[in-house]
Amino acid sequence: MKNGVTLEQLRKHIDRLDERLLRLLNTRGRLALCVGRIKKRQGKRLFDPARERIVLRQVLKANPGPLSTLAVRAIYREILTQIRRLERSA
Repeated sequence: MKNGVTLEQLRKHIDRLDERLLRLLNTRGRLALCVGRIKKRQGKRLFDPARERIVLRQVLKANPGPLSTLAVRAIYREILTQIRRLERSA
């Protein structure tokens, strides 16, 4: 492999990144639970399509690749779907 990096080293690095991603997603989920409680107290709708469009627009703009716009959009739509479920359970 290039620069003497082995497949095993790359996989270990990916595994560490996956753990970081999971921690970040769970942090996002905990924040969503707080948001859901606040929305319920204030009598606001849990689903805010305008906010979701803003989130998608921001992540797509921040995407340097190599993931395509289509891939990032699909990933974030799923994240937002799961976050919405958490907000409803708050």
